[in-house]
Amino acid sequence: MNNDQNTVTYGSYLKVDQLLSLQEPKSNPVAPDELLFIVTHQSYELWFRLVITELDRVIQLIQNRDLIPAFHLLERVSLVFKSLIQQLDVLETMTPVAFNQFRARLNPASGFQSWQFRELELLAGGTPQDYSKFAALEPEWFNKLQQRGNKPNLRTAFIHLLQKQNFLPANFSEKDFQTALLRIYQKPVQDELQTLCEFLIEFDEQIILWRFRHVQMVERMIGMKHGTGGSLGVPYLETTLKRKFFPELWEARTQMGV
Repeated sequence: MNNDQNTVTYGSYLKVDQLLSLQEPKSNPVAPDELLFIVTHQSYELWFRLVITELDRVIQLIQNRDLIPAFHLLERVSLVFKSLIQQLDVLETMTPVAFNQFRARLNPASGFQSWQFRELELLAGGTPQDYSKFAALEPEWFNKLQQRGNKPNLRTAFIHLLQKQNFLPANFSEKDFQTALLRIYQKPVQDELQTLCEFLIEFDEQIILWRFRHVQMVERMIGMKHGTGGSLGVPYLETTLKRKFFPELWEARTQMGV
């Protein structure tokens, strides 16, 4: 006998009622575009959660030298970032005037405080030391990132794979790394290692492109003012545009060919 109370529906499975209750504008009267702002950033956090989960899976697969399914997941992650870039187009339908109707209500909150994105950076290959200055501001947040920093990341998994396959020695130099990558790319037929390199640089590129579009969106909205959480705003964000998790893969392009 079926128990109707246990029947799974679209709404109960996705917890739609709970999900739709999470958008709580702070402006009073409610600014028309505040809902757009909240929905966009909440959706970002959901996508970040997926990316973190998938990168954890990718790292495990690389550690097990099971690269084919890792390629599939890396492609998925890159497509997620392409989607995140496109979502900025929707957010930019909000004018600076509309944003300023509720911006003051956001203080001291800031996208700078997205611990999931910081976790994502560490998962990709960032170093925990880069976030030590936040310890006094967000102790619980910092502890989470420290725990993440103690785990394998995408960059270390890639390096360990090259070591296991005798492309890199245990103690390697920058020159050793470049030599290893050139050996991989000099193969006449593209193999799994070369394909992995291409997926990793695609991942790196999509994060860079997302950072760039985010910087342009912020400048379009607030100009060169400080962020709501006290960050430097655009000047700080511009410094992140040079960050690469796999700079050696980019440098290898310079060394290839003539």
